[in-house]
Amino acid sequence: MIVFGWAVFLASRSLGQGLLVTLEEHIAHLLGTTGATTTMGNSCICRDDSGAEDSVDTHQQQAENSAVPTADTRSQPRDPVRPPRRGRGPHEPRRKKQNVDGLVLDTLAVIRTLVDNDQEPPYSMITLHEMAETDEGWLDVVQSLIRVIPLEDPLGPAVITLLLDECPLPTKDALQKLTEILNLNGEVACQDSGHPAKHRNTSAVLGCLAEKLAGPASIGLLSPGILEYLLQCLKLQSHPTVMLFALIALEKFAQTSENKLTISESSISDRLVTLELWADDPDYLKRQVGFCAQWSLDNLFLKEGRQLTYEKVDLNNIRAMLNSNDVSEYLKISPHGLEARCDASSFESVRCTFCVDTGVWYYEVTVVTSGVMQIGWATRDSKFLNHEGYGIGDDEYSCAYDGCRQLIWYNARSKPHVHPCWKEGDTVGFLLDLNEKQMIFFLNGNQLPPEKQVFSSTVSGFFAAASFMSYQQCEFNFGAKPFKYPPSMKFSTFNDYAFLTAEEKIILPRHRRLALLKQVSIRENCCSLCCDEVADTQLKPCGHSDLCMDCALQLETCPLCRKEIVSRIRQISHIS
Repeated sequence: MIVFGWAVFLASRSLGQGLLVTLEEHIAHLLGTTGATTTMGNSCICRDDSGAEDSVDTHQQQAENSAVPTADTRSQPRDPVRPPRRGRGPHEPRRKKQNVDGLVLDTLAVIRTLVDNDQEPPYSMITLHEMAETDEGWLDVVQSLIRVIPLEDPLGPAVITLLLDECPLPTKDALQKLTEILNLNGEVACQDSGHPAKHRNTSAVLGCLAEKLAGPASIGLLSPGILEYLLQCLKLQSHPTVMLFALIALEKFAQTSENKLTISESSISDRLVTLELWADDPDYLKRQVGFCAQWSLDNLFLKEGRQLTYEKVDLNNIRAMLNSNDVSEYLKISPHGLEARCDASSFESVRCTFCVDTGVWYYEVTVVTSGVMQIGWATRDSKFLNHEGYGIGDDEYSCAYDGCRQLIWYNARSKPHVHPCWKEGDTVGFLLDLNEKQMIFFLNGNQLPPEKQVFSSTVSGFFAAASFMSYQQCEFNFGAKPFKYPPSMKFSTFNDYAFLTAEEKIILPRHRRLALLKQVSIRENCCSLCCDEVADTQLKPCGHSDLCMDCALQLETCPLCRKEIVSRIRQISHIS
């Protein structure tokens, strides 16, 4: 979750800069040393024309060098997360950072070190954010992201999304200039086929911008040339990772209805029908392409005559799956309910349909992508706040295994574990022993020491659960098929004890779900939360009475006025 926390820091930084500069001037005046402000640091970042990441006043540096014969401080190693900085005077112009590529690579290098909620955002991220405040700087950052993010780093596309998502929105002029610089078309997509990183990164940038922008801005960005470029990237001659991110970009453009119509008219569904055959491919990169192609055909780019996947998938042996009714629209769940993927900029979470209170339970997860995911156990009291970055292991009611950053998460704090970084195809095992009050995590059968801290807050009501950073995917096995690395102790599986009706197993595509919602008739006096029971309960002391007793008992504050609920009174006269 920590990668989302730096946005709050940026929002308060501008105010802090002004206050600190004023404070420096007052201190200097009181001490009678006007030059003192030159040596006092503050929390603002200065843009250095030289490209060096540290800089000090030239006269002061000369004086210090003449007094103490030390080596040049620029040659000394520094902490990339908490670098030394100096302040910028109130009338000093912002100075452009020349080494943009270095800052982008620094951010990629330190992103997996952001594991402490009190940790200040990396210097490189803050500096890039500052640069992007101008059109010229924003264009420099975007071009650098396309140019230098390597293909092999599993966090590369996520870092592109993270940086662009937190940068200021581009102006219309900046977007126009970017399209002119990139000059994309079908012919460009065929160039540099031996270097797919550039095309992968370009598609990731376009997808992120499509997600950030809405309405006319998104429509204007999807020019005929860019559409032709993305469609050309879907051809089988392209590298699978280029195909994947071109498809994701088209999905995000299709969030605007006019763009969706334009893309659908390009016969994209004909290409996707071929690509969805990769959904079960042993190559995990192709498998991602197949998953996204199938999801797009079911939810966005419908093909006439094609049977929707949920109508033909065999669910007879599945009695526990991911709860599609308990997630946001940004998380993609497979029709069989056992595979999930996040392509949004938010930190999406999901949990199993089956809850356990006693006994010993085990499930496994196959890692499809090797980036940041927090997978483990959560309870009914766990708080999943996708846009704030709170997921599994980020409160006192859940605990999670993070194989990318090699951490165990509990209560938004982390500690390292000894397993190597997970990779595509690895199997992670999750054992919950409610008799001994412990959790054990396994990687390809190798177990870690038990985790027990969550049991100080809760002892029952556990679900299998997971949270996903951008572009991450995994498959769950709740016992519907044999486990790869079953533990030696006796255990139970969700699939042996859970039960779902045929209707509960169905994961409807978006358009089918919306059609059903339009048919729902809501009574005038129904509960404003569940829309099912009668609103027969009044909250005290606020007096609001739009809830049923079942919903009211699950709340601590009134959902209308946010006042604390002291008591709940059933109003008999409201019962029909």
